[in-house]
Amino acid sequence: MKDKTIDYIFRTTWLAINKMYNEEAAKFETSMSTGFALLSIDPEHGTASTSLGPKMGMEATSLSRTLKTMQEKGLIERRPNPEDGRGVIIHLTEFGREKRAYSREKVLTFNEAIRKNVSPEKLESFYEVADIINNMISNKKIYNQKEHIPK
Repeated sequence: MKDKTIDYIFRTTWLAINKMYNEEAAKFETSMSTGFALLSIDPEHGTASTSLGPKMGMEATSLSRTLKTMQEKGLIERRPNPEDGRGVIIHLTEFGREKRAYSREKVLTFNEAIRKNVSPEKLESFYEVADIINNMISNKKIYNQKEHIPK
């Protein structure tokens, strides 16, 4: 893999993980994005819909579709935000909590399998590299926004 670009390795690895989770989720007529949303919603207090998108790294339109599907399946309910009447808090239903526990179990199984096959030192290096890349991207240290783009 050393002859591949870094972004290629991230992309193909993420696509493989995405496919794996979607195959597992399909067994229960759901998707990885639904499982991710279930894990991102506070099971006790709910989560404001406006903070859910950034928390999950999803665009508003994709999140809206996911939440609509989740509500139709009885996984979540929307309640007015008591602190801001214009906002909505997303709460898990009892069924949503059950599916959240299943999603959590699948994520923990994946993590445990990786930990059994990758040394702690290599995992630590992976975390460090991912953190550096994320910081470089969020701090615009790769592509400067002020760069002149030829027309």
